Amino acid sequence: MTRDGGNILLVGVGGQGVVLASAIVADAALRAGYDVKQSEVHGMSQRGGVVSSHLRYGPRVASPLVELGEADVVVAMEWNEGLRALPYLRPGAPLIVNLHRVVPPGACRDRASGRWGYPPLALDALVREVGDVRACDAMAIAREIGSPKALNSVLLGVLAPALPFPEWAWQESLEKNAPRGSFRANDKAFQAGRALRYPEETFAQAARATAAPNGRPDGQARATPPQLEVTERWCKGQACEICVRVCPEYCLAIGGNDTVVVTRPDACTGCRLCELLCPDFAIVVHDTLAAVE
Repeated sequence: MTRDGGNILLVGVGGQGVVLASAIVADAALRAGYDVKQSEVHGMSQRGGVVSSHLRYGPRVASPLVELGEADVVVAMEWNEGLRALPYLRPGAPLIVNLHRVVPPGACRDRASGRWGYPPLALDALVREVGDVRACDAMAIAREIGSPKALNSVLLGVLAPALPFPEWAWQESLEKNAPRGSFRANDKAFQAGRALRYPEETFAQAARATAAPNGRPDGQARATPPQLEVTERWCKGQACEICVRVCPEYCLAIGGNDTVVVTRPDACTGCRLCELLCPDFAIVVHDTLAAVE
C-alpha cells in the first residue's frame, strides 16, 4: 500500500456491514483526494450469504475489480470468508480478520459427534501461511463498548493505519455514512480497533484461540445452563424466523408481538446457531464457563 493507490478487498456475510464499511473507506479515500472505483456482491446478504466488496483507489482508477494476488489488504469480517479470500491477497500484504464465526447450518449437521465442517481458529497456521495477520475478536470488542452492530467499525479502525488517509477524512466519512444516531458508537468502535497493536494483538489472540468446535477454551465447562437474550427492538420476527427454524431443540418461537421469544429455556444446549445466524445480532447466548477440575 502506497500513497499512489491501492487495492482493498472486504469480505464477510450478510448482517456484518461489509457494504457500509466499503462505503466508508471509499468516501474517506475520496475526501483524501483519490479517485475511487468500487464493486459489490451481496445477492443473499440478508440471509447470511457471502458478501464482498472490491475497492481500488489512486490518482486515476479505470476498473473496480481486484485481481487474484493483487489485493494490498484483505479485511475479513468473518473467519471462514477470510480464508476464502486468501488467493486475492498479495504476498506479504496484511490480512485483517475478525475471529467471530458465522457457521452455516450445513456445517453443523454432525454436532453430536463434535465434528463441524468449518475451519478451526488456527491462527498460528494462518500466520505461518500469510505472515502479516492482524486478528481480533471484533464482535467481542463491539459488545464491550455497548454496540455489537459496530463490529465493522472496529475492523475499519484496524485498517486505518494501513491506508494513507488522514484522520479527518475517516472522521468525516464515519459521520456521513454511519446510520442516523450511531456516529458516536461507530467512532468509539473505530478508535478501539485503531488502538490495537500488531503483531502483539495477534499473538495474544493466538494464545487464546482453540480448535474446539464449539469455540470453548479447552479445559472449561458450563457452570450454569446457557441463557438466551433477545433484543426485541432489533428482531424482525416473522419477516425473518431464521433462529426459530434452525434451533435443533425448538427453544424459540414467534410471540404475540411478532418478535422471537424463548419458549424452552432449559432445553438450550448452547450450540449458538441462533446467535451466529441472526442477521441483526438480536440474540445473545450467555454461556457461563468454569474450569474443569
